[in-house]
Amino acid sequence: MSDTASHSYDYDLFVIGAGSGGVRAARMSSANGARVAIAEERFLGGTCVNVGCVPKKLFTYAAHVPDEVKDAAGYGWTVGAPRFDWPTLRDNKTAEIERLNGIYEKLLSNAGVTLYNARATLVDAHTLDVGGETVTAERILIAVGGRPNRPSEPGAEYGVVSDDMFYLDELPKRAIVAGGGYIAVEFAGILHGLGVETTQLYRGDMFLRGFDDDVRAHLAEEMRKKGVDLRFNTIIEKTEKREDGTLVAHLSGGETLETDLILYAIGRSPNTDGLGLEAAGVETDAKGAIKVDDDYRTTASSVYAIGDVIDRVQLTPVAIGEGMVFAFNTFAGQSRKMDYRDIPSAVFSHPPIGSVGLSEAEAVAEYGAVDVYQASFRPMKNTLSGNQEKALMKLLVEPKSDRVVGLHMVGPEAGEIAQGFAVAFRAGATKADFDSTVGIHPTSAEEFVTMREPTRRAEASKAAE
Repeated sequence: MSDTASHSYDYDLFVIGAGSGGVRAARMSSANGARVAIAEERFLGGTCVNVGCVPKKLFTYAAHVPDEVKDAAGYGWTVGAPRFDWPTLRDNKTAEIERLNGIYEKLLSNAGVTLYNARATLVDAHTLDVGGETVTAERILIAVGGRPNRPSEPGAEYGVVSDDMFYLDELPKRAIVAGGGYIAVEFAGILHGLGVETTQLYRGDMFLRGFDDDVRAHLAEEMRKKGVDLRFNTIIEKTEKREDGTLVAHLSGGETLETDLILYAIGRSPNTDGLGLEAAGVETDAKGAIKVDDDYRTTASSVYAIGDVIDRVQLTPVAIGEGMVFAFNTFAGQSRKMDYRDIPSAVFSHPPIGSVGLSEAEAVAEYGAVDVYQASFRPMKNTLSGNQEKALMKLLVEPKSDRVVGLHMVGPEAGEIAQGFAVAFRAGATKADFDSTVGIHPTSAEEFVTMREPTRRAEASKAAE
């Protein structure tokens, strides 16, 4: 950063958006000698910390408590009738989020990053309007994330989106969740677990498109067993609101459904509106995502973008990884590349999903044939409780190399288990490596290292039939 040209600008780097990716990029760039500023118009920590993974996981913990209370009886515990108070959960969650906001502010301050609590928009490829103030930077990084989509059918304004769910005045008695992605599935489980009569609608044949088909089917079965009313190939065509506040959803099959709340979880879009991208020469694709190359450079050579706004993989750790790649390549002369293969993921559904590697359909498409190892069983914890919930575990092995190319689980602690096995994927573990690993007994995770015989071979010709 010794070239004098850079000092004709106010900053070497200006970051728009103080979510997980933007904050990490700002801190690491500053640590590597850059003069850095960051602007945030809403809240520090972005979607994940404020209206995403963190509060959602806290709600998920709360929603599992009724099952724990029920299970306790089989272990000899007598527990009084549980009562749930929504304002307590909501307000405790908010206090924790505010604590995390403060931590993010300290991280930026300690790193020497200048924070603007204001909206920043591009004037040109080196100039920004930050809350009415003109600021210049040699490089600009856009990390503004995404936002929930809102539908357009009549009466859609009576519904809410995921952002709203964390601040509801009261918990509804009945709810409809419209959508089939992980956010819809997670909120359907949360609402049902908190005692809400829950219906989930999805326009397709089966939710969680892109996940392994056996995982999708298993979760649907378990959710129905718990009492969630799942309806596929169904959408809301219009909604009416009665004088007493009751919502009446008119469904595509001609049926009407009365409810107290409709949550639209129908996808997310890059948050690029009104940023001034055209003025800076930054191009977007048909979905509004910013176009970038492998170094996250946009069509304007001084402007970069990372995270959900580029719509590659919408996961917080991915945005953080992209921020690290940008910072170290730009300000430390390194040549890092983000590897998007074998990224582990979890869905905090009820029961949860953990996954790393390819789905069966993806593995067959890539390799032509894969050996499938699969088991479904009641976890040991459920044997005394009487809980009928089953876990699913599945391995996909490429037969020529013996490499494990997919690992999928539905069941307790699935995310924690998949995270551990993700390291083995990075190391290129084979089925022989799994077989030679001593299991921890008794655990569910040991099933992955004790499945000796394949249940079947999946082949491209058979998959096409």
